[in-house]
Amino acid sequence: MFFSIIIPTYNRLPILEKCLRALENQTYEQPITQYEVIVVDDGSTDDTIPWLEANATEFPHLQLFAQSHQGPAAARNLGVEAAKGDFIIFIDSDLVVTHNFLQAHANTLVKSGKKSNPIFTYGRVINTCNFDFPTSEPYKLTDFSAAFFATGNVAIARHWLIEAGLFDPDFQQYGWEDLELGIRLKKLGLKLIKSPEAVGYHWHPPFSLQQLPRMIEREIQRGKMGVLFYQKHPKWEVKMMIQMTWIHRLLWGCLSLGGRLNEKTMAVFLQWLIDRGKSQLALEISRIFLNWYNVNAVYAAYANIEPKS
Repeated sequence: MFFSIIIPTYNRLPILEKCLRALENQTYEQPITQYEVIVVDDGSTDDTIPWLEANATEFPHLQLFAQSHQGPAAARNLGVEAAKGDFIIFIDSDLVVTHNFLQAHANTLVKSGKKSNPIFTYGRVINTCNFDFPTSEPYKLTDFSAAFFATGNVAIARHWLIEAGLFDPDFQQYGWEDLELGIRLKKLGLKLIKSPEAVGYHWHPPFSLQQLPRMIEREIQRGKMGVLFYQKHPKWEVKMMIQMTWIHRLLWGCLSLGGRLNEKTMAVFLQWLIDRGKSQLALEISRIFLNWYNVNAVYAAYANIEPKS
């Protein structure tokens, strides 16, 4: 079993370094024979490429590729096309894994049948803002994911990706390119097998008010890409996923008081929580108006594609 670990990255050098060092620290045995780590730089403007090139001897498994800024879908496709392994693992560049990460995925794949079986494995992703010791974070209820196919920590035979048609490069902004591929994989009959011992710690900086403009922009992008997702798969389940229903509009509209509770009107309260060491609670409260931005972006994008009467 030859694993190709594919990591798209964009301006995340500090945490990418931790990610790569953890991958070099893997302990494994049969059925794994070897592995490679493919980093695809998606047009970073920081020192990602110079640093990786200068420190190449520290990462013997690393294969580095670069492209102009086209988004993670195109970056992952480039990685799959360059991969030598028969199995692909997708992780993000802000994920720090444990030493038995590869072995855990391999063990689950073997237990679940032959290589030709229509399955893939999904590992556990634990969110943390502890940069120095990310792997010390305990698993929390908020870390649970019900996604069918998400690229935060997933292992799949390469031939299934090829048969499904890889990621759709139309998804050039934030969101949905992995779940859209998941729809096509499901049509091929693939089944999700959980691999809870394949643990990755997803790092993000502690929440601050300075992050809100970027977070709002991501929600707007996610809304636009959600409508693109629905155009490609016009099903009720996709409408639910992208929050394009009256239920979501009513829910987030009521909770945000029609948008009156927002990053400006709640700034003092959110900063008060942050100052008292409750940044996670402040983030969860912020999700109320962030979701309202997302729902509005969904309906605005959908209105632009509806035929004019």
